[in-house]
Amino acid sequence: MGQDTREAAMRLKREHDAVVLAHYYVPAKTQELADFVGDSFALARIATTCDASTVVMAGVRFMGESVKLLNPGRRVLLPEPRADCPMAHMADPAFVARCRAEEDDIAVVCYVNSTAELKALSDVCVTSSNAVAVVRALPQRSVLFIPDENLGRFVAEQVPEKRVILNPGCCPIHRDISPASVTAAKERHPGAVVLAHPECSSAVLAMADVAGSTAEIIGAIEASDATDFVVCTVNGVGHEIARRCEGKGKRVHFPSPAPCCPDMAAITPEKVIACLETGSGEVALPSCAEAARAPLEAMLELAAAGGGNR
Repeated sequence: MGQDTREAAMRLKREHDAVVLAHYYVPAKTQELADFVGDSFALARIATTCDASTVVMAGVRFMGESVKLLNPGRRVLLPEPRADCPMAHMADPAFVARCRAEEDDIAVVCYVNSTAELKALSDVCVTSSNAVAVVRALPQRSVLFIPDENLGRFVAEQVPEKRVILNPGCCPIHRDISPASVTAAKERHPGAVVLAHPECSSAVLAMADVAGSTAEIIGAIEASDATDFVVCTVNGVGHEIARRCEGKGKRVHFPSPAPCCPDMAAITPEKVIACLETGSGEVALPSCAEAARAPLEAMLELAAAGGGNR
């Protein structure tokens, strides 16, 4: 990325009192334009504390929507409004209603990777960083976990005292990381440490030395004495790992084909600049805003109380 692009971004942010937040999965050059880079939990917290009147969310649609829900008075812009998350839609409101009707003591727990409409049906939101802690802290004996079945199963294994009802949804990118591709990567890099995001299948998680959120994967690599790592998540995370581990001789490998989210990949530096210049991609407050905001705020309150830190 040229110096002109960086300087243009800095100038536009000053002119429009804007801050740029970027997820670890967007392209490396997009991350380099951001004021803050993080996973969904970190960005959710940052969005409630930064002072800028405009927030540019370099991420997919549900991320911009979540920022707007938590900051209804701010202008929130998406550089690529068409960038969506298929999993965000993968829960049936009728299924949620049926579970509530059939269970006396149940909490609906909604992964933050979801639409506002699904959040509005829920009691609390979680991210992959805090899902285990939040579910463990809930007073209800039963939990319906939406929309991601794989993360829900991971939580259920960590919190056996709860009855966790799973919903048939998943991230297609993590779903397609196969055990065979992980085995092949290990054979190419003997002795490598395997790290996997809990959106992966249970078969892949069983092969992992470390299973955790994107932030936890990055932190584990940073703290490790090993030199080779097989990382089972979207390959955009490689940029932050390289930045933090520069000069430490650590090598990151991804299963083949390298997991790439086409929606995240569409969020380019040029689109961030255009968004700042024109104010395009503004996120509207959804009609269900009040109901959808409550579970997000519940998540942040649990985190502040120590029940949701990663």
